[in-house]
Amino acid sequence: MSKRLRAMPKVEIHTHLIGTADAETIYRIAQRNRIALPVSSLREWKLFYEFRDFTHFIEVYSIARQCVQTPDDYVFLVEQFLQHQAEQNIRYSEVHFGTALASDGLTDTELLEALSLGATNGEAKYGSRVKFIAAIVRHSPDSQRQTLECALQGQDMGLVVGLGLAGQEKGYAPEAFAETFAEARRQGLRVVAHAGEAVGAESIWAALDHLKAERLGHGVRCLEDDALVQKLRDLQIPLEVSPQSNYCLGIVERHQPHPIRQLVDAGLYCTLNSDDPPMFKTNLVHEYLTLAEQGFSWDELWQLNLNTLEASFLPESEKKTYHQEWQAFLTNHLSNFSPAAPA
Repeated sequence: MSKRLRAMPKVEIHTHLIGTADAETIYRIAQRNRIALPVSSLREWKLFYEFRDFTHFIEVYSIARQCVQTPDDYVFLVEQFLQHQAEQNIRYSEVHFGTALASDGLTDTELLEALSLGATNGEAKYGSRVKFIAAIVRHSPDSQRQTLECALQGQDMGLVVGLGLAGQEKGYAPEAFAETFAEARRQGLRVVAHAGEAVGAESIWAALDHLKAERLGHGVRCLEDDALVQKLRDLQIPLEVSPQSNYCLGIVERHQPHPIRQLVDAGLYCTLNSDDPPMFKTNLVHEYLTLAEQGFSWDELWQLNLNTLEASFLPESEKKTYHQEWQAFLTNHLSNFSPAAPA
C-alpha cells in the first residue's frame, strides 16, 4: 500500500505557500535577508520549528512569513515547493498565498511575477505544476480589496485561479467579505473559504450562503448539523480535508480516528490535503498513509485522489489529460505492486 500511494499520480488543492516551507528553507532565507531568528543555529531552528501547540504554530508561521521578503525569496519558495511535490508524484497543486506586506518592500506585481517565475522554473526542473489562490486574511479585513486586486492581476497572468478566505476563523464571520467575493465571482475567479475548522457548522452555513464558496477548507465540523450534512451531500461541495492539521490543532483528538470516515460514509465529497505540511510534520503521502492505517481501502484512497482532481479548478480539458495519466498508472503500474488485490 505504501509503495502504491507514493507512486500514484496525485493532485493537492489545499496548502499555504509559507506553510509549505521546511525549517531549512526558511533558515536560508532568513540568513540571506539578515533577519534574526530566536535561535542561534539551524539545528536549534529545526527544533523550534516543530509543532508544539496552536500558539507556537502561529508564532512559527508569523516568523516564517516575516522572513520571506524579496522576489528571489518567493521564487526559491515556489521552486522548493514543487520539488517536494514532485518527490511525492504530485502532478498539480493549488496553493494559497497572501498579498505583499508593506514591510516586504515589494509590490503585488513583483510578488506575482516572482510566483510566476518560481512556477515556471519549478515545472521545468521537476515536472510538477502549481496555480495559486489569493487568500484574504480574515483577521485583517481591511486587506480584502488589495487581495482581490492582486488576484485579478494574477488571473490576467494565467497564474491565479481563485480567491480564498483564510486566517483566524473565530470572530471574523464570512458576511464581512460577501461583497468582495461577489465581485470576484463576477470577474470569473473561483471562490473558496476556510470554514468548519475552529468554528462549527454556522461558519460553513455562512460561507455557503454569503460567499457562495465552491469548496470548503476543512469543513469537518459539518457533522455537528444534520441539515448541513444533507445540504453538502446534495450540492456535492468539495471538502478540503487535512487530517494531520486537524490533529495538531486539536480539532480532532489524537487518539480518535479522523472523522473523514464519517464524512465519506455520509456521501460527502472529500478531498485529501496536507495544509502546512512541514509545520505539521506531514506531507500528502503521509496523509494517505494515515487513512490507510485507519482502515481505508486502496479503492477508497484512489477515489479521494480522483475527487481531488475533479475538485481542482483546472479546465476540463486538462482534467481529462490527467485522467488519462491516472488510468495509465492503473493499467501499466499497479500490477507491479504486490499484493495485486486492494489492500
